[in-house]
Amino acid sequence: MGGRVRLANPPSVDRSGDRILIVEDDPAVREHVAAVLQHAGFETETAETGDAALDAAGAKRPTLVLLGVRLPDMSGYTVCRALREQNPDSVPIIFLSGERTEWFDRVGGLLLGADDYIVVPFVPDELVTRVRTLLRRADRPVREGPMRWSLTARESEVLRLLADGLSQADIAGRLFISSKTVATHIEHILEKLEVRSRAQAVAFAYREGLLEAP
Repeated sequence: MGGRVRLANPPSVDRSGDRILIVEDDPAVREHVAAVLQHAGFETETAETGDAALDAAGAKRPTLVLLGVRLPDMSGYTVCRALREQNPDSVPIIFLSGERTEWFDRVGGLLLGADDYIVVPFVPDELVTRVRTLLRRADRPVREGPMRWSLTARESEVLRLLADGLSQADIAGRLFISSKTVATHIEHILEKLEVRSRAQAVAFAYREGLLEAP
């Protein structure tokens, strides 16, 4: 994870009061993530173990948590569940992993309550962008009511087929529409659910009851 930290875009909003907790057992990754975020104007705190992370979060609520999947004393998934119990108002959590990189690992982490999943090594600009996106989302007032996501019937159908593991081409064939139309529906789904990937959309839909768990 060595090399110079290079960020093309300076922060457009002062978030110097934000405190990001970085939980990672690999010191090189931990230091690199901290350097990237500090360069972008964030305050950071680091922890090497799950226990240390929970103690830090309990002492002072972090604005966001970057959480390694593999830790010396417990899994990052266990820490994620504990953080969700500790902070019911949902501190944003991003998993970091250089080993568990398959799509089902990402979905599993998101279903446990994480908001994003970043594969290591990462591009510094991408990390900062994802952090800022989650913080902006956390700043927005929560919309209430069952229609707050306003998916159309067709979008809900596409979302269900994505959850079933169908590809874009398979969905097009199943619904007798073009692949381009499916892509447009997926784009609208991601925008409405305020997520950035299909895996996030599916995990979010299960968590929020938009889809029934299999």
